[in-house]
Amino acid sequence: MNKKKRIITGVFAALFLTLAILALMIWNGIILLNNPSAERYPVRGVDVSSYQGEIDWNVLASQNISFAFIKATEGSTFVDEYFEYNYMQAQEAGLRVGAYHYFSYDSTGKSQADHFIANVEKCENMLPPVIDIELYGSKENNPPAQSAVREQLDALIYTLETYYGMNPIIYATEETYALYIAGAYADYDIWIRNVITMPTLSDNREWRFWQYTNRMRLDGYKGNEKYIDMNVFAGTAADFRNYAK
Repeated sequence: MNKKKRIITGVFAALFLTLAILALMIWNGIILLNNPSAERYPVRGVDVSSYQGEIDWNVLASQNISFAFIKATEGSTFVDEYFEYNYMQAQEAGLRVGAYHYFSYDSTGKSQADHFIANVEKCENMLPPVIDIELYGSKENNPPAQSAVREQLDALIYTLETYYGMNPIIYATEETYALYIAGAYADYDIWIRNVITMPTLSDNREWRFWQYTNRMRLDGYKGNEKYIDMNVFAGTAADFRNYAK
């Protein structure tokens, strides 16, 4: 190998090593692809489930956290094993708290709403209930038809809105937003997920909450998942204090 080839090989090896280290740092949450300005988005919060295990909410709340969305239910039968504990302890730690429901394409909207209501009590200063719409399992390659999804989503929204007296929030990935939400549900705030770049909704609508990373490391939990999801609210601290009241 001549000198020129050795130099080229060395450059490519160094580049590969640099990219590998960078990818490892991103994967381990050392570098976050998104890092929203604290000046622009001063209100931040987490969303959690049983994956974070037992949470010390006083410790978690002390890390510039203002709110928590907590997984409550899924479909018509599943209840997150840590929901009751998280729901009460997060409130006692002084956070504004909301509960979220993971939408199932295989249950009626009414039965899912009834299941959520049976497990999520109204509380003072609560955030609106959240409907989490994602693609899972075989649905990832074969998304259900928009008309069928919207029929059950409408029933779920109506029942939750009637019971809690506030419009539910719709959580979606950019994919599920484009499939099922875009061009409709104008009266409902959007919580959008994009852990790589600033989110863009396909109908140019504004979002209310943004899940900007799933690789944050904070103190105060010890579950199987060492990372925690972080979110920002689109508005000022005063806006947030008056939100959904």
